[in-house]
Amino acid sequence: MHIGYARVSKKDDQDVQAQVAALKTAGCERLYYEEASGGRGRWDRPELHKLLDQLRPDDVVMVWKLDRLSRSLKDLIAILERLEKAGAKFQSLTEHVETVSPAGRMLMQMLGSFAEFERAMIRERTKRGLEYARSQGRTGGRKPKLSPSQETTLLKLVEAGEKSGAEAGRLFGVSKATVSRLLSRQRLADS
Repeated sequence: MHIGYARVSKKDDQDVQAQVAALKTAGCERLYYEEASGGRGRWDRPELHKLLDQLRPDDVVMVWKLDRLSRSLKDLIAILERLEKAGAKFQSLTEHVETVSPAGRMLMQMLGSFAEFERAMIRERTKRGLEYARSQGRTGGRKPKLSPSQETTLLKLVEAGEKSGAEAGRLFGVSKATVSRLLSRQRLADS
């Protein structure tokens, strides 16, 4: 079965009808369409979820353009992997990108390889950047909400029973979870 997916952006006053007409002309028997920002990613699009959940082997998912399905190569590859797992094929009408033919599948495998290479390069740059920052005496993460002396005072109040964890948290402007973490860390240090 040929299944079409069309998407327009909410903010641009776009009309989905041109995409729907092109997909019907291409032979789509079932259509899913929605208004959703492509930047939100594939997980905030319920119609795309419905389409992906009902796929069967040999279905062909068609879109008018690749950017209607996904705005990032990473998400596109993830969606195409999900289609492949279901035994379905893919076809983009405008760019003539498809996984129906052997040549199309080869092209998509090459795109997947480039995406994997890009992810590896990003990981490597991130690792090098963190190592350099550590060598300069910088550490990542949020700055602590409490100074060491505030932590000590908070812990003494709770351990002495003068304040509950929640009361101490309110007093110092931190959550109960932060107080619990401080208490756990203190117990580990004491043992």
